[in-house]
Amino acid sequence: MMRQPMRRFLFGVGAAFVLGLGALATTAPLTASAAQAADPLSLQLKWVTQGQFVGYYVALAKGFYKAENLDLTIKPGGPDINPDQVLAGGGADVVIDWMPSALATREKGVPIVNIAQVFQNSGMELTCRKDSGIKTPADFKGKTLGVWFSGNEYPFLSWMAKLGYSTDGAHPDVTVLKQGFNVDPLLQKQAACISTMSYNEYWQLIEAGMQPAQLLVFKYQAEHVATLEDGLYVLQSSLGDPAKVDRLARFLKASKEGWDYAAAHQAEAVQILLAADTAGVLTKQHQARMVAGIVKLLGTSPWGYLQTADYARTVDELLSSKSTPVITKQPDGAYSRAVWDKAFKS
Repeated sequence: MMRQPMRRFLFGVGAAFVLGLGALATTAPLTASAAQAADPLSLQLKWVTQGQFVGYYVALAKGFYKAENLDLTIKPGGPDINPDQVLAGGGADVVIDWMPSALATREKGVPIVNIAQVFQNSGMELTCRKDSGIKTPADFKGKTLGVWFSGNEYPFLSWMAKLGYSTDGAHPDVTVLKQGFNVDPLLQKQAACISTMSYNEYWQLIEAGMQPAQLLVFKYQAEHVATLEDGLYVLQSSLGDPAKVDRLARFLKASKEGWDYAAAHQAEAVQILLAADTAGVLTKQHQARMVAGIVKLLGTSPWGYLQTADYARTVDELLSSKSTPVITKQPDGAYSRAVWDKAFKS
């Protein structure tokens, strides 16, 4: 997550584009339109254009979607864009979201389904100042901790519940600071710890002048409280349409090619991101760090394959939260391997 203005732009695969030599200067949504007729498909990102989504931008730039006869439109997100609401309103065919948010949306009546789990590892962390006196989670008590909300707070609340710490009431064990999408609370000593992603906000702290020796990082994955992050979601109705399933399967195949290429050619992938940034807010150094961190989250299982154990762990974490649980019952039909199987087994 990153404070950057949302921009939409057009990326014509047939247009003149020399990697690293020119920026794109259009205002329409990014699209892989080709001269020949192709099947349209739109992807709504969870956040703004950045390394978190590098695989899709690379697949678009390298013509992988075009090779699958797809005309892909990538729609950047932002602080005021809820991917699940966009999906429910017909504004996109596929969206990227974290599983806690998607499961909450499904329980509220929107039939959203996971068709691929791109990030198999979690990048979520709680990063603390060492001069706050925190050495272990036992030292969180009595401290102010920065937490993202809008569905991102649930792993944190579950973790605090496991530690036996209250987070609300007149005299909570830990004071929760509703953190914006920046690192200011730690820099300004407004909180002892803040939420960070291993591939983004942690490096913002370093780029702001803090030294790694000044920080102590608690990774949610290592603390066994992580939930699944970036996955691909569609409406249940799409899975009942063979033509849409075929289109989505081709989308997965091309996306995998993009992610594989990005992982193997990170410097080139960063240049593709910079070329896609018409706002000029991305920096080469930060995006290089982000891409390097992101590829570590892809895991070692087959790309996009949702492991049953990982799904069950996420559901258990969400159900175990004693403070405003994100879901109240076991989900039914919240994921499907039909599209993945068609893409990679047929």
